[in-house]
Amino acid sequence: MELELRHLRTVRAIADTGSLTKAAAALGLAQPALSAQLRRIEKALGGVLFDRDHTGARATPLGELVLDRARVVLPAVSELQAEAVRFANATGALDRFRLGGTHGPLLGGLVDRMAAAHPSAQVSTYTSWSVGEIASLVIDGRLDFALIGTCGESPPPLPDRLVWEVVGVDPVFVMLPERHPLAGEAELDLAALAYEGWADVPGEGCFADCFTAACARAGFAPVSVFETDTASVVHLVQVGRAIGLCRATFPPTPGVVTRPLAGAPLSWRHLVGWHPHSPAADATARTVTGATRAAYTEAVSRSPVYARWLGEHPRFGTVA
Repeated sequence: MELELRHLRTVRAIADTGSLTKAAAALGLAQPALSAQLRRIEKALGGVLFDRDHTGARATPLGELVLDRARVVLPAVSELQAEAVRFANATGALDRFRLGGTHGPLLGGLVDRMAAAHPSAQVSTYTSWSVGEIASLVIDGRLDFALIGTCGESPPPLPDRLVWEVVGVDPVFVMLPERHPLAGEAELDLAALAYEGWADVPGEGCFADCFTAACARAGFAPVSVFETDTASVVHLVQVGRAIGLCRATFPPTPGVVTRPLAGAPLSWRHLVGWHPHSPAADATARTVTGATRAAYTEAVSRSPVYARWLGEHPRFGTVA
């Protein structure tokens, strides 16, 4: 029997779980089948790989040697597969734009601009609340560009493997029902909202922690936080059930007013990301980044409250 990658994965699974029973469950095999496979692997390699007793399985010196090699070979093969998929999916990439994004305000504007500028190209989108998922699809070559947001100065996902460019930085605003007693204020202290319920959209990263920390600095803990889709957040605000957390570019909405928080205790960065070795890099990346900045500038112009606020806070807004 010649050694195969699946055999190395079997050896690694046994070492990682510490027993044949757990490894069999992880691999979706019956334990007798795994035991038989391990015996064949050991025969092919010329010795026992694991000492096994009622307490579990422990690698022998030969097993440690095989595991050391497996820990190099398996990630290398996975990377090779990812590179091959990315290369295969990149064929004709300059004639199409596969855009992935979270559920933010800029993706629609970007699609509109790319479709108008490249009428013969196919423009497709994929959305997810998970920035990690979006980034992974770019790594795998299944998307050309990622359009995401990150809280404050927190890094984007996979910063060592993808190129990320910031196109804009916003404060986080709050949404109030238009009949709220504070709706007429130009700016609100976070502490003034200490006894309110809150609503925001789901996502990965540290935003929930950042919000909790900002509330703590203001001297309170949030009473409740509803995490739901954008339409539901708006509804909860309109009926007075919660105060909404939103991007400053959130467009005017009936029954709702948006207001900045004094001192901008929370901020949000809009980023475009791509793989540095994909055909979508270089000139195409500049085109997409420029179109995203234009979409961001338009989104700002649709929010009169934010446009006025930016005049007094130049460190926010479009990043050149």
